[in-house]
Amino acid sequence: MSTSSVSKGCFVFKPTAKKKKKKTLGLEDYFIHGCEGDENRELRFKLCQDLWDKIKTDTEVLQDELNRKILDSLLDFTRKYSSTRQHSAEDWASRMRASEIPTAALVLGVNVPDHDMTFQSLSELLQQTVTPYVASVQAKECGALKHLIQRVLERLMGTVVSVDDEEAEHISTQHHKSVHCSLSTLCDWYNTKTKKSSTPGKKRSCPVGDQQQQQPPVVIIFKDLEAFNPKVLQAFILICSRYVEQLPLMFIFGIATSPSTIQHMLPHSVSSLLCIELFQSLSCTQHLATVIDKLILTPHFPFKLSSKVLQVLISIFLYHDFSVRNFIKGVQLALLEHFHSQPLSVLCCKKKEAMFNVTQLSHLDLERVRQLASFRRYVENQEPQEQVKLLMDDTHLQEVCQKLIKGLHKYHKNYYPVLRSLHTLTSSLPRYPLGKQIRELHLLCLEKNIWENEDYQSAMKLLGLLAKDELVASLQRCAEILEQVKSKKMKNAHVQLQDLLAKFKQLDQSSDETAANGEEITSSVKSLQKKTDLFHLQKTLLEMKESRRFKKLSPFEILRNEALEFMDALVRCHLSPPESQTLNEVCYYSSSVVVRHHLNATPRTSIQAALSSPYHYLQNDSLKTEDGTVSNTAPDICIVYKLHLECGRLINLYDWLQAYATVVCAAEGNDPDSDNFGKVDEIKHVRFIQAVSELEFLGFIKSTRQKTDHVARLTWGGC
Repeated sequence: MSTSSVSKGCFVFKPTAKKKKKKTLGLEDYFIHGCEGDENRELRFKLCQDLWDKIKTDTEVLQDELNRKILDSLLDFTRKYSSTRQHSAEDWASRMRASEIPTAALVLGVNVPDHDMTFQSLSELLQQTVTPYVASVQAKECGALKHLIQRVLERLMGTVVSVDDEEAEHISTQHHKSVHCSLSTLCDWYNTKTKKSSTPGKKRSCPVGDQQQQQPPVVIIFKDLEAFNPKVLQAFILICSRYVEQLPLMFIFGIATSPSTIQHMLPHSVSSLLCIELFQSLSCTQHLATVIDKLILTPHFPFKLSSKVLQVLISIFLYHDFSVRNFIKGVQLALLEHFHSQPLSVLCCKKKEAMFNVTQLSHLDLERVRQLASFRRYVENQEPQEQVKLLMDDTHLQEVCQKLIKGLHKYHKNYYPVLRSLHTLTSSLPRYPLGKQIRELHLLCLEKNIWENEDYQSAMKLLGLLAKDELVASLQRCAEILEQVKSKKMKNAHVQLQDLLAKFKQLDQSSDETAANGEEITSSVKSLQKKTDLFHLQKTLLEMKESRRFKKLSPFEILRNEALEFMDALVRCHLSPPESQTLNEVCYYSSSVVVRHHLNATPRTSIQAALSSPYHYLQNDSLKTEDGTVSNTAPDICIVYKLHLECGRLINLYDWLQAYATVVCAAEGNDPDSDNFGKVDEIKHVRFIQAVSELEFLGFIKSTRQKTDHVARLTWGGC
């Protein structure tokens, strides 16, 4: 291109537009980045994704099964009131009931994060089976009455709704059709829709189902009733009651606390306009027990959690949010961390696949196997020649690893049936020595040998006092559990338990022995009732004590002791902790610190760490200090925060400003001996005020009236 010209000028050459294709990173790229062990990263990602999808699918199916009963009840409720509306009722009671708005009060519990899944399933079922007109609203988007009506109309009509004239003009300039925000608009729209849906033809008597399809109800779901403004809710219900005859409205209230919330939020004049029916969902603790039973206490899922990690997840559930959804997310986080940080997690899969992956292990992977703590203990218990082979011969080590992987899968296959059997025996004992829930017993078994626990010994003593009917019923349930397992050891245990149950059925104490024992007791009691001196009384009591000590056990007591000894032997054989199993590190994730760091956030600690050491987050070399002090080039809020730590309960703002100006001047490179060093100009003053305001917003200081130009310090020990 020529730039020669008679006159001087400025020539601009625009570059050719070459679009650079940005490489989009996928899930596998994020997983591989920083992953431990480069040899099998792709295989570990595939295994992790397969298990992740399995968790997601199983939990969704389980969620649908648990909510099926309550959802079916709600569907029947909506069908019932929509069908009764179609019939012309002439009696006074029916007319009064027709003037009320049918309302379902759905008590879901305090596990608020789980409510979204329930309401989503409910909306889908209502739209598929009952009515296409379903709207869900939340309190955060309905601060005023006009916003509530606007959201309802937008969700039902699928169009833009204008609240005022200015908004209507703004929408019209954007070439969007808008409708007026009122329930009369909704009535006109509903009548138009229902007339279009009804097919024209000859007049004939239509069945009730056809009439119900022609006029389906309009369902409005209030997801979080407690968070709504009571005045807004009252006004909305009063307006809706005026349109009951024209519009078949129906409400569903999502309640997290108690049904009495409706009485507290709505006065009688408003609540009398509603025909309320109560629905109670499954409690979150029962939901968690089902999830743990199907997801964790099963040999079909190879990934396992150690006792500390499981305890962290359960503690977060019980003491923070009661959310089963967040508990499942915690399990998924542990799964991701395990496959990302453990190179030997390629063996955490089904048995056949794991046996094949053992043959594909590289020399480096086999060295990692030799470094495992459980494998070291295994090597120490072997003969010297075998130890040399395990440490030097890779082929021999692969064969041994295959046997150990088989043993680990057999351990899991036998562990869970015995765990359920022990829980069946002890869950009905007084004071629940081994826990009321099976997860409590599982945690005890994960920590150490359960038979060394004092609570286990007390539980066995209490089992030795059970009556025949209670003991036989518990053993029968144990037999049903063992019957479902295909393991050889469990089959043998089931046969032995059936033999014991057969002996219990055949057991019948003879009436002669019972009568004889009764005569001995009555005779000894009668002898005590006779007048005698102290010497003869002591002698009689000692004889009775000796006779009781050496008393022969009844056939039932002998058989009961035999059954308890059998269960105790089963527990000692199959309920050893996972740490006793070789190569348990392959399947068990044990880093509870990482899980707690990601799930149990501590915002105050993070903020204090960022303010006292900004290099930790910014990673700027100019902010790096060795003695723990803040660099003079740090952000203003960090400098102000560090200076405020050196003050007492009350901080003088003028002294604080002077100290800040001194630090900032040193950062600017000014001469300390000059007259202007440390002086406060307007820019420094504004920067200081902004930093102090930010500290006040974060909650480190507050204004006080005790002294003029002072602020009060609120936190301590943050150095």
